[in-house]
Amino acid sequence: MFRLSNLISSVVEGKKSRVLDGSIAIWNFTNRCNLSCLHCYSKADLDAVDTLTTDKIMQTLPKLKQNGVKFLIFSGGEPLTRKDLFDIADKCKELGIITYLSTNGLYVGYKNAKKILDTFNYVGISIDGSEKTHDHFRGLDGSFKMSMEAVRLLNSYHDTKVGIRFTITKDTYDDLRFIFELAEKENIPKIYISHLVYSGRGLDNLEMDLTKEQRRKAVNYVVDKAFEYYEKGRDIEIVTGNMEQDAILFLQKFTEKYPEHKEEMHKRLVQWGGNSAGRKLLNIDSEGNVKPDPFFPQYIGNIFNQDFSDIWTDEPSELLQKLREHPRKISGKCSGCEVIDICNGGSRSRAYAIYGDMWAEDPSCYLSEEEIKGVL
Repeated sequence: MFRLSNLISSVVEGKKSRVLDGSIAIWNFTNRCNLSCLHCYSKADLDAVDTLTTDKIMQTLPKLKQNGVKFLIFSGGEPLTRKDLFDIADKCKELGIITYLSTNGLYVGYKNAKKILDTFNYVGISIDGSEKTHDHFRGLDGSFKMSMEAVRLLNSYHDTKVGIRFTITKDTYDDLRFIFELAEKENIPKIYISHLVYSGRGLDNLEMDLTKEQRRKAVNYVVDKAFEYYEKGRDIEIVTGNMEQDAILFLQKFTEKYPEHKEEMHKRLVQWGGNSAGRKLLNIDSEGNVKPDPFFPQYIGNIFNQDFSDIWTDEPSELLQKLREHPRKISGKCSGCEVIDICNGGSRSRAYAIYGDMWAEDPSCYLSEEEIKGVL
């Protein structure tokens, strides 16, 4: 994740950098879901049967803690379909693991809203644009209204951290402005903009991804909004995901606005380190498979037949060791890039999907070689 808003405020105001001391785990606790989203990487549906038992999850959580996992994102499918979800989250709290809930919001209501907020440190609800766009993308008429009711309900409590998640594709591209206007109107404190990764239904619908020209325009808009909110004192945090190259374009714009802080910003972006799959990010899917990220085309182990400590720390695979090199050795235009230590080559899943080569350049990188050379 690339935290634009936090970087701007911390560097300009001379605050301590926000560094992740540990790893983030995204755990798909179920593949069961009440929606059928076009971009779903796990191809979830209501007919799915949970493989992960409560006991197996509870046995694994201490191993995550022992191996440096500091944040656990509850994902799916729709995680709120699990009856034991709050018990799992309570165990995380007991272990000192910070929990985020990623949900479509349809199972959030007055009966469980306060419990959700008391249990999870942050709740992200997916909104894919205007009502028409969202309902089409989610495969259910009325889903936009239900999701927004959940956002408003959770956001009505004081001192809560609730945000909306938006995946940008050709189908949702024209709704990007709507998302920001929605957050401004509803006083939603966080916007997470996710780029499409070719996996699950996202791979089946490869044609829905943006052109490089569209992506550049979209990222420019998002970055400009981050500066606008900071300069106007608007308390809306902006984060982007799955497109670490955003940080390079961001550095260019930051330098234009705050040239005196360029060196410090560059230092912090290198410290952030770009794509963290297999380094500071891991995924456990609903079958117990461990992957470097949720979209990754290869498994590095399975918690049903291996100890998590062996998979992640004690006996890391050759693939995991290569992913942990920083900067990674990537071919194509990445091989001579002077700022690869910022983005770390971007998504290996997209590279594999398009080129069949895990170590090829990210095909979605929208930056030209000429502008990359001019960053520093």
